[in-house]
Amino acid sequence: MTALPSTAARALHETRAVPKGQQTRAAILDAALGLASHMGLEGLSIGALADVTQMSKSGVFAHFGSREELQISVIREYHARFEDEVFRPALREPRGLPRLRAMYERWLRRVSVEIDSGCIYISGAVEFDDRPGPVRDALVAMVRDWQGALERAVLMAMEEKHLRAGTDAAQLLFEMHGLILALHHDARFMRTPGALDRARAGFEHLAAHYTTPAGRALLAPPAKACRGAAKPRR
Repeated sequence: MTALPSTAARALHETRAVPKGQQTRAAILDAALGLASHMGLEGLSIGALADVTQMSKSGVFAHFGSREELQISVIREYHARFEDEVFRPALREPRGLPRLRAMYERWLRRVSVEIDSGCIYISGAVEFDDRPGPVRDALVAMVRDWQGALERAVLMAMEEKHLRAGTDAAQLLFEMHGLILALHHDARFMRTPGALDRARAGFEHLAAHYTTPAGRALLAPPAKACRGAAKPRR
């Protein structure tokens, strides 16, 4: 039996297996995401990206075709990373309140990491709230996708009898989103100490209002919300 390749060898093989064009596009997207996080989607330009990546403008243009397509590609890449960091790991938690809480906690952590750069969902909403077009449509679609996942988690928590049967899912999501926006505002703009702790406490207050006795029994310190490997029921 031949020996399995080392981790380094496998990584090298996987890198070589990706066509060079795709590698280049991925590198450009990574740089574009960094620029958009600090300068906003409107700060993106083929020229600025060419400077950052040390490529020609024509080389960057060849991968995206237009500034608009570049912006949309950045939105999709941001959403893919958001799913990998926030949504998918939370699915390891049991369905119901533990999963909903893990989704919120990971969302909170993601926003807290972005305090010094910026959340593309939030900054993009400010930039494109009154500007119809494909970029705004892409932003709205990605945010609705995340809100849909949260709503399904709320409904599952109701099915598990962790949340009261009459819970208004749309209202609960509105209040959760409001906490995230307040965190971004107070931590990024106001530089208010303790904003992250207040955002966590806000969710605890929501949970206390909406949960059943069975749901309250599941409440644990937030730091534990994303740990564990309990197998979820699909």
